[in-house]
Amino acid sequence: MEENKLKILIVGGGGREHAVGWKVAQSQRIEKIFFAPGNAGTAEIGENIPVSATDIPALLEFAKREGVGLTLALPDDPLALGIVDEFKRAGLRIFGPTQYAARLESSKAFAKSFMEKYGLPTAKFKIFTDADKAKEHLKSHSLPVVVKVSGLALGKGVFICQTLEEAEDAVERIMVEKQFGESGNEIVIEEFLTGPEISIHAFSDGEHYSLFPAAQDHKRAGEGDTGPNTGGMGTVAPLPFVTSKILKEIEVRIVRPALVGMRVENSSFQGVLYPGLILTEDGPKILEFNARFGDPETQSYMRLLDSDILDIIDACIDGTLDKTEINWKKESACTVVLASGGYPDKYEKGKVISGIEEAEKDERVKVFHAGTIKSGDGKLLTNGGRVLGVSATGANLEDALKTAYDAVGKISFEGMQYRRDIGKKSLLTFNNT
Repeated sequence: MEENKLKILIVGGGGREHAVGWKVAQSQRIEKIFFAPGNAGTAEIGENIPVSATDIPALLEFAKREGVGLTLALPDDPLALGIVDEFKRAGLRIFGPTQYAARLESSKAFAKSFMEKYGLPTAKFKIFTDADKAKEHLKSHSLPVVVKVSGLALGKGVFICQTLEEAEDAVERIMVEKQFGESGNEIVIEEFLTGPEISIHAFSDGEHYSLFPAAQDHKRAGEGDTGPNTGGMGTVAPLPFVTSKILKEIEVRIVRPALVGMRVENSSFQGVLYPGLILTEDGPKILEFNARFGDPETQSYMRLLDSDILDIIDACIDGTLDKTEINWKKESACTVVLASGGYPDKYEKGKVISGIEEAEKDERVKVFHAGTIKSGDGKLLTNGGRVLGVSATGANLEDALKTAYDAVGKISFEGMQYRRDIGKKSLLTFNNT
């Protein structure tokens, strides 16, 4: 083994993990990449191990046994369970926020109280642990109203309610019927904000930070932002309508004070801070905080990042981000998610996937795997709700989108669904500004 070559463990098995792994694999410093549990795509660049992303004792034991030099904790669940704290206690190097810092995502009630405490712009809100009191509050609340599960809910625990009946039904489903389990023991009821939604990401070493280009996710399952919320049906980056002035305002009013607030709480935030924002007439406001790379945003971001991601991750862990140059390509990127029929509700698995090789003949296209698995006889099969992320780059957003949709046309599996309007709203917003 050459000196300083690393064994890396990437925790997770979705499109985000495939995309980050794909970028990590480009580093000259890699000896081997392990994915836990990974998918059919990650198996092409590393070794999948049959360990769940939430089985922290097994992950810790594996990392020790294999001499893993760096672990990347990418999904929300293991962060909320304290994987970073456990690995650090064992003297192992790991990228991600502590369990306390990850509460910015794992508890919306904590996050909203944190925003209020440190003067971060967000919607007016109230927190409830009693369904009857929540319903009573709704009777005097303006409509539409937003009802949110406080805990983790795979991006599906937000209800935008147009009527009192819808809002009361949301409270019933969350707190009484327990459709989101323990995550719904506490809810947040807040005012409905209007404006374009954007995703902001920042690398942070706890004190220093560096913003990514702005991105936009498409959460609803149906075109025109209709249907149920999903984990994300596609992304575009950078956003033509987010000016350097808007980014500066976001940095000064949101990112910087949030990181200062975490330091005041004695839990400096190391990793990727990802506030989901809405650009209102009163300026940018926080819809929610996430404590990790977004998915599918990361699938677009990794196509644009022009620096060695390992150098950036090391700087985040070591507190030297201010001395690290981070470069982004002067291009546009997009990702179109191909999902199983029925997603985000019930869907079938085990459908044969074809056409990826054909789609990737265009060097501007990369297909990231999310819900995929290889059968015993080597066939590629669907194994989740979001199956693939078809990403493409281009000189501008229109160019990238055309390339991505051309590639989508070459891929097929039974029941395949996707949105045909990814990026359209971003282009319209830009053209109307």
